[in-house]
Amino acid sequence: MILTTLSALTAYRMHVPKWAVAPTSGAGAGRHGGRVNRIGLNALYLALDAQTAVSEYQQVSPLMPPGTLVSYQVTVGPVVDFTGGYKSGLWSPLWEDFYCDWRRCWFNQRIEPPSWIIADEVVAAGAKGILFRSSLSADGVNLVLFVDDLAPTDRLDVHDPQRSLPRDQSSWT
Repeated sequence: MILTTLSALTAYRMHVPKWAVAPTSGAGAGRHGGRVNRIGLNALYLALDAQTAVSEYQQVSPLMPPGTLVSYQVTVGPVVDFTGGYKSGLWSPLWEDFYCDWRRCWFNQRIEPPSWIIADEVVAAGAKGILFRSSLSADGVNLVLFVDDLAPTDRLDVHDPQRSLPRDQSSWT
């Protein structure tokens, strides 16, 4: 694995408006699973540019649901840097399946996606996330953070100087 430390990196995420009250939780992905987190592993998926965050939120739908774009300042390490993709000899063979169709594996075939096993190995190695290329934005890079593994010295700061994000669920009742 290639490890790196991120320092004062700007990242973005589109949130379902109702859940913008908890912009650092990762609990939604923890409940449902994601590309590199099995059910039960809280993970916050971010993008390194706003357009990639929008593309990731929209997925393949021609219409985009309402969303709240949030920006972050991130200082965390170590994280795995997989932005160069799989290269034999540099990565274990399992990483060749990082971009598997995890939804098809889990929901249709009822098999564990290889990317979940990769995440298990990353967490076991003490890394707190993975940088990887977006499959929905040609030049986009994503960052998944395993938020429960962040240390007190790590920073995941939401940029909300006007306190515009809702503070609790009372906005939605």
